[in-house]
Amino acid sequence: MIAIDNVLLSDDVIEQQFVCDLTSCKGGCCVDGDCGAPLTKEETKIIAKAYPKVKHLLQPEYIAEIEKQGTHTIDDEFGYVTPTVNGGICVYAYTDDAGIVKCAFEKAQKEGLIDFQKPISCHLYPIRIKQFDGYEGVNYEPRKTMCKPACKLGKQLKVPVYKFLKTSLVRKYGEEFYNTLDAVAQKYAGKKDK
Repeated sequence: MIAIDNVLLSDDVIEQQFVCDLTSCKGGCCVDGDCGAPLTKEETKIIAKAYPKVKHLLQPEYIAEIEKQGTHTIDDEFGYVTPTVNGGICVYAYTDDAGIVKCAFEKAQKEGLIDFQKPISCHLYPIRIKQFDGYEGVNYEPRKTMCKPACKLGKQLKVPVYKFLKTSLVRKYGEEFYNTLDAVAQKYAGKKDK
């Protein structure tokens, strides 16, 4: 385990390698899950405000689910989450011309319609964060079958999980946190090479 401030990271975050291979998985993490994407309380408010600006990107069936369930729901295990269609695809997903499922919030942000990129839990995937009393646990949890191509590509390109997720880790914890994690990883790699 790696401890930085009140965050405990599994060693897998620096030891394992991962690079999303969207041509293989087709954005499956937006489709297949136990529930919708976990959200922070602040994100529920941001999403409620952003929804009217992304609505035009969504399929009528997804809009109907949002109108029925609300812009977020509550899951017994994960707390606030995005709604899903029949327990599957996230209501804020869309499919691009290549058949890859992507996030409507991210598309709207790139188009300058909103500032919000996407839920941090989505941005950090395949890392999952669990709240404990006084600290956060950060674990590497790729889907065994769906993420197999990403694990293979990560090994091929020699990209550790934390480096692949640099932007999202900086977004969540800040530049100083990331630099500390990188220093720990470099030190670990140096010991491993000896």
